[in-house]
Amino acid sequence: MDNTPGEITLLLKRVACGDSRAEDALAQAVYSELRRIAGRMMAREAPTHTLQPTAIADEAFLKLIDQPDRSWQNRAHFFAVAAQSMRRILVDYGRQKRALKRGRDLQRPADDLDCIGAFSSLDNVLAIDEALTRLSAIDSRQGRIVELRYFAGLTEDETAQVLAISPRTVKRDWAVARAWLYAELSRRPDQRPK
Repeated sequence: MDNTPGEITLLLKRVACGDSRAEDALAQAVYSELRRIAGRMMAREAPTHTLQPTAIADEAFLKLIDQPDRSWQNRAHFFAVAAQSMRRILVDYGRQKRALKRGRDLQRPADDLDCIGAFSSLDNVLAIDEALTRLSAIDSRQGRIVELRYFAGLTEDETAQVLAISPRTVKRDWAVARAWLYAELSRRPDQRPK
């Protein structure tokens, strides 16, 4: 099978029309890219993080296929939605771990380094998510650009295609959004808006 962008877009259209055989072909065509996106996200995490890129890619693909609205415009749009789904998986995981840390799991021994390393990294994931949520409330397009460029790893041209704007606008908004996020994340946690 040809895994070119055109072939993937055709498979997406077949899946949207309910072709169950196309779902299997789509899984084969996109899996390595989903795994790459998940691996890129996990590269920012502590080495002790218990989620694996394969599990994140699998869960994201299943969520995408189970959506009632499968109207993906093209390959870039599909991977953008997939990256957003992976981000939610990581954030949900972080929230669950944080809840355990604050609740019934406090009895863990203090020398459990895996636990400590994972929580410090999870706090970063949550801080990024909270900052991105604030950015999206201020400028939703910039928030989407960060999701597509940072989390999905899309190029400026692919991001422009998904958002139906010019690559020049993507470049400008990407620069502004990165500067804003850097300033937000440079604040001490107690200085960040809630």
